[in-house]
Amino acid sequence: MKLIFTKGADKYDQLVIHRDDTSPQIIDCPKQGIIPHDMVHYAVENTLNKRGFVVQAIENELPDSLTEYDDESNGVERLVEVFQADGWSGWSSEPATLLDLYQVTCNARRCEPLNLQEHDIEAVRQNILQLTQLWQPIAVGESLELTMET
Repeated sequence: MKLIFTKGADKYDQLVIHRDDTSPQIIDCPKQGIIPHDMVHYAVENTLNKRGFVVQAIENELPDSLTEYDDESNGVERLVEVFQADGWSGWSSEPATLLDLYQVTCNARRCEPLNLQEHDIEAVRQNILQLTQLWQPIAVGESLELTMET
């Protein structure tokens, strides 16, 4: 599956999902000051082989609301939030700290957490850091193409 992230000029970047069997799906990604939110999803889902927003979008099976996500998708969403918070503070939190924050976030949202270890956190962070290095030099209007197996 081909995912194309395009850097926007205003409040949004854009993700275009190219499927073999249908027309492309366009998703607006609110700017975060770090890589786009859905690129963080890509890093989490691709690294951990989990089903969250990006996989659901690829499969054209997005629920109508966040309350309709299954346990795994909810767990992915909470983990994405944790990594975004880490990104806003410089990608420098210890893996154990991120796991603790993840547990707190899941408990607050009454969400079943994914079974994760510190090495999982490190693997996702490395993917995010690589994506950040690729994304930062991209000019407005230019794109980064990624692939994902589902």
